[in-house]
Parts: sequence; structure tokens; C-alpha cells
Amino acid sequence: MVRSRSVLFAAVLVAFTAGCASQRLSGADLDRVQRPAFISRIEDGAGPKSKVFQEDSAYSDKLKKLEPKEADRRLTVKLQQAVTRFELSERLRVTTLSRLPEEAPWTNAVDPARVASALESFLVEEVPANAPDYDLMAPLGADTIVEFVIQDYGMRSDDGHAGAYLKGYGRMFRLDGRSELWRRPFDLDAVEQGAQHLDPFKVGKDPELFRLAMTDLLDKVADMFVKDLTPTNRKGAAPSGSNAPDTVPSAVTPAPTPPEHQLPPGELPDPDA
Repeated sequence: MVRSRSVLFAAVLVAFTAGCASQRLSGADLDRVQRPAFISRIEDGAGPKSKVFQEDSAYSDKLKKLEPKEADRRLTVKLQQAVTRFELSERLRVTTLSRLPEEAPWTNAVDPARVASALESFLVEEVPANAPDYDLMAPLGADTIVEFVIQDYGMRSDDGHAGAYLKGYGRMFRLDGRSELWRRPFDLDAVEQGAQHLDPFKVGKDPELFRLAMTDLLDKVADMFVKDLTPTNRKGAAPSGSNAPDTVPSAVTPAPTPPEHQLPPGELPDPDA
């Protein structure tokens, strides 16, 4: 019985590890890709999340009578104001595609407007939370899907040092048969990376600071993806033209909040001078 349980646990562990593991893209596999379609989305419940005040007691004196749970809720609202889910997913897609070399198959990618229209997300602000119907890409001529998925993002803190974090994965798979050619999980944490402290109280007054921090993380992920998607062992792909420049949606910087002597409803304390 003990041995059976051990074998079952090992099998589950292997399956979990396989689902999270990276898979390198070979030049031979990329040479066989003719027309990729790029899809970028955010999973339901991915964020933004504030894991600052409830997980780090360093701010207790600053919060005074404000409960950590309520402080995190208020900060979450500010993070939502800083950047939309649509902007996050689009920046990752646009930045990655714009940094790929101007050669096949990337120059033959399906028009993103046609992809969005087929997925019925063209006129909505929020990207689909659930996995789309990939078969809708077949009538557009796509033979391969390049998908970017954000699974968790927001702000966290450790010992009074706060920052943004971003988790998810990228993958490429054949539309016919769904066989994966490439997979890369990502887990970027500005706190662990030793980035400059992102004061949560300053973010509470200027959410734009969070948008800038997320932009930095997204661009790092894009660079990681570009490196993976340009294997050096290809037979060779000559340039086949260039796509029209794509644009990254920009967030509107919120108007500055006037100073208040008392803590207004829904606000966090002022940052230290």
C-alpha cells in the first residue's frame, strides 16, 4: 500500500512538472511553420492582486487603524486603475512580435485584427479569460498558434520592500493535432530581483507607477520569448517583407489627487516625504 501511494505521488509529480517545464523550439520545427497566429490572454482571477499589507507587517505602524485586508483591497482598486487587462496582454503580444526578426514565419503572421475579430474580442476592452476556440484560426490560414498567458500579477512585499510581480507562460503548438513545439513559463518578481522599492503608498496616490513597473516586467518577458523563438539552428529564412507597425495601447495617467488632511474613503495613507 505504501509503495502504491509512493508510485502514485511520483506519477502526479512528474505530470505536474511536465506541465510546467520549458520546451525548446528547434530550428527544424520553426522552418515548418508557415502562418502563425498570435493570441495573448489573461486567465480569470489572475489579478491585479495586492499581497502587500496582509503578508508584510512592516507597514502596520503606517496603517494605524486601517486593517491590512482593507488596505490591500484599496490598493487593488488603484492597481486596476493603473492598467487594464487588455493593455497588459496586448503589450506582451505587440512587444514580442515587434522584436522578432523580419523573416518567415513571423512576417506571415495572421493579422491581429482578424484574430481578434474571429475570437469576438475586437470591440471589447477585456481579453477572454478562458481559453479560446483555437479552431477559429484555421479559416484564417493559420497552421500554428503562438499563445501568451498571464496567470498571476500584482504587487507584493517582503520586509518593507515592495514591487510588482508577473507569472504565466508562452507556448507554440500546431493547430492540427495540438502538438507543442515550444513552451516557456515565466515568473518575474521585482522584489526577488532586487529592483527599486515600489512604495505602495505612492502607488495609492499615483497608480501610474504600477503601470510603469508592469511595463518593465512585460518587456523582460518579451525579450525572453524573442530569444526562445529565434533558434540558431535553422536552415535559413529569407526576409519576406515587413508588417505594418503595431501599436501598444497606453494607459491614461490619472489626475493627481488633491492633498487631504483626513484619510478619504477608499484611500491609503500618504507616502512619507
